[in-house]
Amino acid sequence: MSIEPGDHVRLEYVGRFEGGDVFTTSERSVAEEHGLVAADADASFAPISFTVGAGDVIRGLDEAVVGMTEGEEATVTVPPADAYGEYDPERVREYDPETFEGMVGEPPSVGQHVEAQNGLHGDVTAVSADAVQVDFNHELAGRTLVFDVRVVDVE
Repeated sequence: MSIEPGDHVRLEYVGRFEGGDVFTTSERSVAEEHGLVAADADASFAPISFTVGAGDVIRGLDEAVVGMTEGEEATVTVPPADAYGEYDPERVREYDPETFEGMVGEPPSVGQHVEAQNGLHGDVTAVSADAVQVDFNHELAGRTLVFDVRVVDVE
């Protein structure tokens, strides 16, 4: 029976960038092999579960499983528009260091993750005496993603 919108599915997956670097997976051994987790770390790995068409996952993956069947495997290429969007330079903001520290409650540092009052999440990408640069783009914005998926089950 083919997967249709409204079906609940579980997928095993390996997510890669176009160049082949793995950025996510449901398989611990793959994560360890690609340096995503230390061999002794407590991270858990499991298939992803979602309802097809409900917007629970990126659109490109959601749409790709329609028509697949339990046990089927596929490689799915998802362009930015169907994943996390194009990179938008307008989503990079600069703040005065004192203003930033007043909003966040600690001094800025490159790599620091922040949440704005409007719910946006961003990462500090540059700090100088005059400015703090925060990028509010999703970390995967502008990237084409490639997923190797296997349908574990369909309800």
